Amino acid sequence: MNTLLWIAQGILAIVFLATGLMKLIVPKEKLIERLRPLEPIPAPLIKGIGLAEVFGAAGVTLPMLLSIGPRSVILAALGLALVMVGATIAQVRDGNWLMVGVNVVLFAMALFVAFARWSWACCAPPPIM
Repeated sequence: MNTLLWIAQGILAIVFLATGLMKLIVPKEKLIERLRPLEPIPAPLIKGIGLAEVFGAAGVTLPMLLSIGPRSVILAALGLALVMVGATIAQVRDGNWLMVGVNVVLFAMALFVAFARWSWACCAPPPIM
C-alpha cells in the first residue's frame, strides 16, 4: 500500500509541478492558447494558482521524504484536490470533457493520498522496539 501511495504522490507532484511552473513562467497571452478556460481569469490569479500548484507538489512529497511534518502531506493533498475542483468547473464551462475526466482522476488521486496518509498517520500501529 505504501508503494501505491508513493506512486500516486509522485504522479501528483510531477503533474502539479509542471502545470504550476507553466502558469508561473508563461505569459497569460501564450497560456490561454493552450488553456482556454484561463482566459477570463486575471493574470495575478493565474500566477497564484500556479504558486499553489507548485507548493502542493512539494507538499505531497517533501515532508515524508525529509521526515519533517509528514502529516502535512494530508493538507497538501486536500489543497490539490481543491485546485482540481476549480479546474473542473472551468473545464465544464469550456465544454472540454476530456480534461474534465483528467481533472476528476487527479482529484480522486489527491483524495486517495489524503485519506490513506491520514489513516496511516492516525491509525497505524506503533512501531515495535
